[in-house]
Amino acid sequence: MSADPALRREIPDATVARLPEYLRTLSRLAEDGVLSVSSEELAAEVGVRSAQLRKDLSHLGSYGVRGVGYDVETLALEISRALGLTEDWPVAIVGMGNLGHALASYSGFVTKGFRIVGLYDDDPALADEHVVGVPIRPLAELHVHHAVDPIAIGVIATPAPAAQAVCDALVGAGVSSILNFAPAVLSVPSGVDVRRVDLSTELQILAFHAQRKSLAAGDLRSAVVAQ
Repeated sequence: MSADPALRREIPDATVARLPEYLRTLSRLAEDGVLSVSSEELAAEVGVRSAQLRKDLSHLGSYGVRGVGYDVETLALEISRALGLTEDWPVAIVGMGNLGHALASYSGFVTKGFRIVGLYDDDPALADEHVVGVPIRPLAELHVHHAVDPIAIGVIATPAPAAQAVCDALVGAGVSSILNFAPAVLSVPSGVDVRRVDLSTELQILAFHAQRKSLAAGDLRSAVVAQ
C-alpha cells in the first residue's frame, strides 16, 4: 500500500530520521537479490526494534504481509517517495575549499535524486574553475542564478565565521532548505529548515566511545594479571 500524500505530512521527525537508514539497507538487499524481508530481519539489519520499525513504516501506510514480510523494491520505492527522492532536487554548494570540492564530486548525489546546479566561492583563484562541469561563481551571482534556475537546497561548506553571511545570502535569494557543514549555529527566519553536520562533534563522540573501550580493555588486562 502506498502512502497518501496527506499522511506523509504527519510523519514524526524521529521516524523521518530513520527512513534513510531503512532505504539504504533495502537498497543493499535489492542489490543482493533479496525479494522480500520480514520486519524482524530488516530491523536487525538496521539496528532498531522490530516494533519500532513497524510503527515507522505504518506512517507510510505500509504494513507488510503476514508470513511474507515486505516486498523489498516496493518498500524502497515507498520510502523514496516519502523522502521526496523520486523528484530531482537542485543543490548549490557555497564554499569550494577541500570539503566543497569533495561534496561537489560525490557521485552519490546523482543516484539519490540530487543535482548540483551551482557552486559558489569568492576566492578569485577559483573564478575559472569547473567541478563536475559546473562553474564556480562569486556568491554575489547566487540571487540571479536562483531566479533563472531555482535552488531547492543550499549547502554551506565555508569556515564558521562566514557561515551566517552565506546563510543570509541563501535565505535572501529564496532558498529555504539548508545543509550546514560549518561549525556554527545559524539564525534563520521561520519557514527555513537547517540541518547541521558537525564533523568535529561526531569525532568527539567517537573519541568518547574509543576511550571507554580502551579503559575497559585496560581493566580486563589488569584483572587477568591479578589472577
